[in-house]
Amino acid sequence: MSAVVVGVDGSDSSARAAEWAAEEAERRHAPLHVVIANDDPMRADHAEEAVRRTANRCRADHLGLAVTSEVGTGRPVEVLVRQSAEAQLVVLGARGLGGFTGALLGAVSLGVATRAACPVVVVRKDVPATSGPVVVGVDGSEHSRVALEFAFDAAARFGADLVAFQAWHEESLLYAPLAPSFRDEVEGKIRRSLTEATADLRDKHPDVVVHEVVQRGHPVAGLTDAARDARLLVVGNRGMGGFRGLFLGSVAAGALHHAQCPVAVVRNADS
Repeated sequence: MSAVVVGVDGSDSSARAAEWAAEEAERRHAPLHVVIANDDPMRADHAEEAVRRTANRCRADHLGLAVTSEVGTGRPVEVLVRQSAEAQLVVLGARGLGGFTGALLGAVSLGVATRAACPVVVVRKDVPATSGPVVVGVDGSEHSRVALEFAFDAAARFGADLVAFQAWHEESLLYAPLAPSFRDEVEGKIRRSLTEATADLRDKHPDVVVHEVVQRGHPVAGLTDAARDARLLVVGNRGMGGFRGLFLGSVAAGALHHAQCPVAVVRNADS
């Protein structure tokens, strides 16, 4: 079985990511692979010690979990993108603060989320919530469809409710500002579209309680507010259909920068 891969750098942020990854590997009944990137031979011993320490902590805290570790040669984005080709999930911290300072900065998180072959979860330093819903951004595109499937699976593993969130505004629909009556009509159509998008996944996951939220406004602000108490926020890496423009890369990036909970960026295999 392919592993859950976690990128570490010796910082507190990556330690939290490793703990989240270990818990997720257990939920998935998958092995955990701990990876540190090093492109400086002078730091080889430091890298080996940092990755060994993290792997040993995961083994001690999660008895029975299969844990392996590796020092990857190269820059962090390159190393983790290579790892993603064989992984079922890549997990990393939002920002590196110690050890290899800068190894998991926001630019690296964004670079891996954009280029990885598998879904990527970015975990902030703050301890994530252990209750609350999984929130997923929907926009009618194939990218958000894949994100919706990922979110339903995650909610089932967590035993959590699912919030399917769709934002809209006139600019995204290429209209001039709408009269209130037309806004109601548009919002009604979007609500029906959202219900249709979740219908077969509700049947597949009958134990997941689903809440559908349609909100007029900016998608990043709406999503981060909806996810303030969430266990996980799920977004597609960009939008291509339906309500074009809602989930372009800028929205995924906005969620990564502003959401306080872990953020999963799910890539469409065809993108």
